[in-house]
Amino acid sequence: MLPSLNTNNSQKTEVVFVEVNHAQVNQRLDNFLLKTLKNVPKSRIYRIIRKGEVRVNKKRCKPDYKLGMGDLVRIPPLRLEQQDDTEIYIPVNRINDIEKAILFENKHLLVIDKPTGLAVHSGTGISFGVIDIMRRMRPQTEIELVHRLDRDTSGCLLLAKHRQSLLAMQACMQNNSLKKTYVAVVKGRWPKHKQELTHALKKTTLANGERRVYVDVAGQKALTRITQIDPGDDFSHLTIQILTGRTHQIRVHCQFEGHEIAGDSKYGDAKFNKLMKKRGAGRLMLHASRLELPSTDFSQEIVINADLPAAFENLVKK
Repeated sequence: MLPSLNTNNSQKTEVVFVEVNHAQVNQRLDNFLLKTLKNVPKSRIYRIIRKGEVRVNKKRCKPDYKLGMGDLVRIPPLRLEQQDDTEIYIPVNRINDIEKAILFENKHLLVIDKPTGLAVHSGTGISFGVIDIMRRMRPQTEIELVHRLDRDTSGCLLLAKHRQSLLAMQACMQNNSLKKTYVAVVKGRWPKHKQELTHALKKTTLANGERRVYVDVAGQKALTRITQIDPGDDFSHLTIQILTGRTHQIRVHCQFEGHEIAGDSKYGDAKFNKLMKKRGAGRLMLHASRLELPSTDFSQEIVINADLPAAFENLVKK
């Protein structure tokens, strides 16, 4: 790995080659680099990937490339900033809130009801996220995210306490034996016949590391299933299952259908968002309400539910 820096000055590294080991298999290239190059700005990491300065087995790769056992990753010379060993400040009340939000926990896995507005991990302008809080709370474990939720999406978030359970749960996601259900409030009257969305999705990463997704026939397969529709004149409530875990999948599928999710600042309708805010829905109206874990070596078959947040309940009452 990169040499440790025991200096108060910035230092430029040499070219480094890292062979992927068992613990790093199936990690995305960008996430691998973010962990490896902790003192390098996120925007710089995405830039060196985009320019081809990072190579995997001598080939250029995209940020979402999944690393395989024995892959050789070339990391170019980089200027690392001064090490800051100061522990990240996490407010005590935030730690207490997350402790209370635990819905399920055993020796291998943990599920929390993630609040809206909290990122799953730190990043540009974000000093800490769920993963940082959980590692502070459970220092004797190797907690990793099994999947992600967008910062403003609330609800069931699954974490693994060690590498074996992480790989097992990710395999369950790939074969759809682990089921995730969401509820959403969308613009307008959703048509009753529209129950499956299969638009392929393509992802692009901006220079600052921000991810954007759009419908493109050349993109990755994406399947969203609408299992319940409660239509209204101005907005509709949907119950949704996703059978593929693409970035921003539900948000982009709804946008493409002309029924943007309320409160979506990235893919939403500004006029609709303003109207819904007046009705008490001033957040992204997307909630991971249910998680169904299959029977594995790391868990019994179990259904975990996250109660609807007040913003959803208030709309039902009106």
